[in-house]
Amino acid sequence: MALRACGFIIFRRLAQCSPPHNIEYLLLQTSYGEHHWTPPKGHVDPGEDDLTTAWRETQEEAGLGKEHLCMVNGFLHKLHYEVRGKQKEVLYWLAELRDPSIKVILSDEHQDYRWAKLDEACSLAKYQDLQDTLKSVQHFLEKGEGRQ
Repeated sequence: MALRACGFIIFRRLAQCSPPHNIEYLLLQTSYGEHHWTPPKGHVDPGEDDLTTAWRETQEEAGLGKEHLCMVNGFLHKLHYEVRGKQKEVLYWLAELRDPSIKVILSDEHQDYRWAKLDEACSLAKYQDLQDTLKSVQHFLEKGEGRQ
């Protein structure tokens, strides 16, 4: 059975820039392993549904809850890959930060965070499937989807 993790790709829109250059993505740098960069996500607890996991993990890892984020309807992305010989599936929803000045509060699992425009976010996210996911989010937002 595949390991399953869920999380949010979180973005904010900067007022001082015009679209599409006003979009920045939140990436967290792990404090373990290769110190890779990733959106907030984590494993599903027994009896927990996927979306509840995404909210819980985002609160735990970045200090951002439903009062800080506005979930964007119509976007759900699934990734499948192998970690240490086991299949893993990751589900990402999309959420916009309501107030771009809100501070991220990291858990012990992460040592740093960064708000990055698409190009920088893709270079930080060294895995191709995560880069592709970020690009699909950008395309989704540029098409005018995700506007409240």
